[in-house]
Amino acid sequence: MIDFTPSTGPTLGVEWELALLDGESLDLTPLAPDVVRRIGEADEHLAPRVHRELLSNTVEIVTGVCESVPEAMADLTSSLAALRGVTDELGLELVSAGTHPFARWQSQEVSEGERYATLIDRTRWWGRQMVIYGLHTHVGVTHRDKAMPLLVGMLPYQPHLQALTASSPFFGGSDTSYASTRAQLFQQLPTAGLPFHFETWAEYERYVDDLLVTGVIDDLKEIRWDLRPAAHLGTLEVRIADAVPTVSEMAAITALTQCLVVHLDDRLTDGGTLPTLPPWHVQENKWRAARYGTDAIIILDERNRERLVTDELHDLLERLTPVARRLGCEDELRSVEDILRAGASYQRQREVAETHDGDLVAVTRSLVDEMRAGHPLPRP
Repeated sequence: MIDFTPSTGPTLGVEWELALLDGESLDLTPLAPDVVRRIGEADEHLAPRVHRELLSNTVEIVTGVCESVPEAMADLTSSLAALRGVTDELGLELVSAGTHPFARWQSQEVSEGERYATLIDRTRWWGRQMVIYGLHTHVGVTHRDKAMPLLVGMLPYQPHLQALTASSPFFGGSDTSYASTRAQLFQQLPTAGLPFHFETWAEYERYVDDLLVTGVIDDLKEIRWDLRPAAHLGTLEVRIADAVPTVSEMAAITALTQCLVVHLDDRLTDGGTLPTLPPWHVQENKWRAARYGTDAIIILDERNRERLVTDELHDLLERLTPVARRLGCEDELRSVEDILRAGASYQRQREVAETHDGDLVAVTRSLVDEMRAGHPLPRP
């Protein structure tokens, strides 16, 4: 049995992975242990908000339990400012994107800890390549029996979130031709990628029991799906997104995610059923969004109707506006349109590369500048 701790409502929690860069070379630097230690020494109340991750070049900022998107963004911004105080003192820069444009995975150090050592020992070559950064959004779920329907109901919207946040066109100094290289890399890990379609919590429990008995996992956290229930928190954890470079994009994606989950929850509460897609269509849509980003033509239903993902997004934003108004995040939801106008990060990065004759240091500098500005900068 897996105990599910219900949330009181559609609460929010956000986890944002950031890369630490040398201030001069803009290459990744393995100073996360020092940074996290200094944060804890400076403010013991902030220490739970800034974590180490798999690689020692990575820190993660997490929020507390928030009631709204504005509250979550204020929480993140406060932690980011404190983190900046430490990294500026050390001469470091911060970057948030699905991958670092030119860093070599072979050069990265794994953080100390049995959990990380076990992961790398098992996954070896693929695990060592996980120089990737993501954005995870938790939305509160009020009853265990809603968790699986909401998870499956969110799968048709996977390409929308993937396309908007795609920020990893470069990996190891090469243009991969993908908008989100991170999405393709991450799913190589055991139990990562798209979730299975379970209708009930009991089916999910039987699946987890099988994994534990056969030694596939030792802990629930080792199920690394793109969407997964976080039973101890009472949330649906949406892990689709690449890390995004700016707070303004973060606010837009958080609002879209919360509004989608609440919209689907409303339908369940009213006794309705949620539209779903066959698993093979979900898988194809994920690949299309990872490959083509906002130019992806996605499959809409089992009748095989197709449409450009950005056209779907415009209509989706209209449908979700009343939900956003109720949740107090109408402005943030509307700012999804700003991402479409400015271009998703993968598009902005490629434009900088073209303007600077393929110089990926210049691309990395643009990510650093956007991170400091808090919003996308004018396109070249």
